[in-house]
Amino acid sequence: MHVKLWGTRGSLPTPQAPEQIEARIKGLFQGFFAAGHQQASEVDDYLAKLPADRFGGYGGETLCVEVSTSQQRLIIDGGSGMRSLGYELAKGASGHGQGELHILFTHFHWDHLSGLPFFLPLFIPGNKIHVYAVQPDLPEVFRTLFKKPYFPVPLEKIDAEIEYHQLMPRQPVTFDDLTVTPYQLDHPDPCWGYRFEAGGKVLSYCVDNEIQRVSREDLGLDLPLYQNVDLMIIDAQYTLLEATEKINWGHGAAPDGLEIAMREGIKQVLFVHHDPAASDAKVAAAEWQARCFYEKQLQMIHRSPHKLHELTWSFARDGMTIAL
Repeated sequence: MHVKLWGTRGSLPTPQAPEQIEARIKGLFQGFFAAGHQQASEVDDYLAKLPADRFGGYGGETLCVEVSTSQQRLIIDGGSGMRSLGYELAKGASGHGQGELHILFTHFHWDHLSGLPFFLPLFIPGNKIHVYAVQPDLPEVFRTLFKKPYFPVPLEKIDAEIEYHQLMPRQPVTFDDLTVTPYQLDHPDPCWGYRFEAGGKVLSYCVDNEIQRVSREDLGLDLPLYQNVDLMIIDAQYTLLEATEKINWGHGAAPDGLEIAMREGIKQVLFVHHDPAASDAKVAAAEWQARCFYEKQLQMIHRSPHKLHELTWSFARDGMTIAL
């Protein structure tokens, strides 16, 4: 199973202003020479050692994730990152971008739909695009989104054939060698995460998620979303302090995700849905705070009532790819 994150930002896209880009470039030059470097041949090595917030940043596209195996490709959510994915898919093996696609939606907030009207495969005749959600109003969402005055092209003028599918809560669906099961997340509007299983590997996608339920008892029927997982992609829009100030906003903090991951033995975690108001430096600071929490938890491993596990984790960036 291969996973690619085409967008990791939450709530709305966050392109950088020209003055921000200029300040970053200026800072890179200053840092390069301050470190004693002189030659152009030293640039790559210097940049490779910089943290994400100082060089490339975390990205500004809202959530869209591609999951693929040797037999199937699934897309989760249609945030603004979907536009770049559409261009890539439209190249296709033949250069015509024709084929069949499957898109799963967690919920219908704007940041998970904003890339959909600009998804090129929708406008290529001969394509068949299957769309899925637990919520029954998926067809109405499409009719509203592709309608004036919100978008100039009405749904009936879309070139691709669209087929709607309603998923049943906690009931698995098979896509060739991929099995997908929806589980409910903690969000004010109904929102569903997905567990993907293929080739003995498991991916859990848990966005948007306030992580109000942490214990096994509270998670109840949705506990399997967090068990026997190789990679979990989960919401971390806020720091712990911010999360306490924004109860019922529908987004979580990394320490809550880490608490579940360490208890359930999740092998790797990627935190996404970065706050659009947060600079790259602020996202990095939230990651540092989460690192302090994680290290403190490691010190308590032998005193915890639950067996705690070490894991690999980081705050994700646009364009990241992971092979399971």
